[in-house]
Parts: sequence; structure tokens; C-alpha cells
Amino acid sequence: MADPIVRIAACGDGVSESGRHVPFGVPGDLLLDDGSLQLGAHHQVPPCRHFPECGGCQLQHADDEAYSDYLVSRIESALAQHGLSTQIQEAHLSPPKSRRRAALKAQKVGKSAAIGFNAEKSHRIVDMRECHILRPELFALVQPLRGLLANLLVRNRSAEAQLTLVDQGLDVLLRNVEPEGLAAVEALTGFSASNTLARLSIDSGTGPETMWEPVSVTVTLSNTPVSFPPGSFLQATADGEAALTSAVRDAVAGHSALADLFAGLGTFVLATSARYAAEASRDSATALKRASPALLVEHRDLYRRPLDGTELKRFDAVVLDPPRAGAVEQIRELASSPVPRIAYVSCNPATFARDARALADGGYSLDWIKPVGQFRWSTHVELAACFSRDHRS
Repeated sequence: MADPIVRIAACGDGVSESGRHVPFGVPGDLLLDDGSLQLGAHHQVPPCRHFPECGGCQLQHADDEAYSDYLVSRIESALAQHGLSTQIQEAHLSPPKSRRRAALKAQKVGKSAAIGFNAEKSHRIVDMRECHILRPELFALVQPLRGLLANLLVRNRSAEAQLTLVDQGLDVLLRNVEPEGLAAVEALTGFSASNTLARLSIDSGTGPETMWEPVSVTVTLSNTPVSFPPGSFLQATADGEAALTSAVRDAVAGHSALADLFAGLGTFVLATSARYAAEASRDSATALKRASPALLVEHRDLYRRPLDGTELKRFDAVVLDPPRAGAVEQIRELASSPVPRIAYVSCNPATFARDARALADGGYSLDWIKPVGQFRWSTHVELAACFSRDHRS
């Protein structure tokens, strides 16, 4: 008897009605008695020749409806593990070929170089010949990079090319690359000029060193140009950034005394009426302070020194966008604070759900969640959520 696929598991496998995990199964498929799949309406032909070998995508075989449902189910499952549920809005999906930043692996192979994402569950590099997630500007640089790195890489030593689309063009940071001699330096500057790079930096293990930057590199956030230090964080797609920013604005609407915690370069603080921002990276905090002199920006590690209850009393809303580990220490302080509204942006449903449980135990209501799939066709899930506290609590 056929066993229908009813959901997609966190790792990307289909899960049948009987609980069997089936690679590349999506809801609507049928698992037949011989172990094969009868494909259903939500199973699409993967657009890329490298799928499923390349680890950049895990779900190209799922159509948009199935992929959106997957994002929602990941969040629902994470919440359920902590006894939580809420309204989960329709998922927002960034379109194909919209990723404006990527960290590609590179390794010398014979007289050439392989460059691309690692193979799924492997350190082997899939030499990228097409890509359906990167912006065309990023993908167009892959072949020139292949030629450059063929002469710079050391055999059996992997490197990384971090590409980011900034206001002035492409920002390139090469990690684990050590150019030796005048010829190597001239090759780097010649490559930068011929490909009209915005900046080229090298990190040989002691931090980025800029080799080429004709004009100061910036990214524009909510119509404000902000200096972009090499290797800084930027939301993966402009489309995803807009969706997250819109959700944050909705969450804090009507509140004027805002604090932005884990502020980065100011993605959310510059999009709201926030008057205070805290950021652990000194370079990012400095860039934000220069971009918005009227804003109070504090260089502060919120893991070691979270805002306490006394400090939080100054604000009627808090925005936070912590790293994947979440924000245990800061959430502990928020859970016992009187702050009426919290907008929480997360890239990890598991740590978000843990933190949401702590806020709920402190008297907050989890009002809604907006899933955002800016890492299209991957198992990476992002979200923005709104928490509120009755002012009488």
C-alpha cells in the first residue's frame, strides 16, 4: 500500500504517514511498496545541474507552496517542543538569484581551482558552473576568481571567497590566502581593476587587510549609507531585509522609545524610531555611529553585559536580532522587565523557541511570527516575531 509523504523534516527529507524518512520526498508524493517515489503536484524539477550534490540547496525539488509550508512547520515544531503556539503568517520567499552575499569555498585542483559550495555533508567543493540562488553579479565573478586563485592557492589548502554586493559593486574578502611577492600583489590589484571591484581584502589569519578600495565602501540601509567593514554582516537578500524590516516595524508600531539590541550596522534601528543601539562589534558600532550621529550607539557585548531591568525601563519597545545562539542572558533580563513590546528577529527556530518560552514564563504573549525564506531552497529558516506585555503585568 502506498505511504503518502505528509511533511518535510528539518534535515530536508520527506516524512511519510507511517513515519519513514524518504530523501527528496515532498507532501503529495507517494512512497510505493518497492521504495520508489510516485511524484505529486508539489514535486518540481530542480533547476540547477548541481542539485542535490551541492550543499548550497537542499530543497530545489519542492515547489514554493511546499517550501513555504516547510518553513512554517519548522517554526511550529520548535515552538511545540516548548509548549508554545501562535499565529504564524504566510511565509515570505526571496526570489531565485537574489542572494547578495555568499561565502564560497576554493581549492587548487591541478592547474586550476575549484570554487563553489561544499558538497552536502562533505568538505569536497562542488565546482560551480551555474547557480540559481546567487545574484548574477556574484556569479559572474566566479570564473575570474577561478583564474586568480589557481595561481595563489597552495595545494591541499582550502580558502574562502566571501562576496558581498555593496553600493559600489562587489566587495571581495579572501580568507586563508597568502599572496607572496610583488607578482602576487600585482595580480590582485590587476584582478580588482579589471573586474571593477568595490574592494578586495585578504585575511591570512590575522584579520582583513584591504588591498584595493578606490572609494569608501558603503551599504545603504533605509536610505542611510553606512560604512561596510570587511566581513561585516548583511541580510542575505535585499528582499529578505525588506520583509524582516517591515515585520519589525509592524511589531513596534505606536512605540517611540525604542532600543535595538545586537544592532549590527543598523538594519533595524535605521528603519525605526529607535534612539539607542547596542552592538558587540567595534567596527560595526563605529560605522553605525558615524552614519547616524544623533543615535546613541554603545559598543557592548550583550552576552557578558546585557541591559538590566533599570536600563530597560527607559524603553517602551525593544528590537533584537541575535546570532544563531539566541540571547539567553538578555532574554532573562527582558523577561522580568516592564517593556511593553518586543520585536525578535531570529535565524534559528530552536533557540528562538527557547527564548520565547522564557519570555512567556515572564508574562509576555507571543502575538505572531512572520517566516522569511531568504536562503531559498535551503533548510535555513528566518523569522520575525512580536511579543507584548499588558502594561498592568
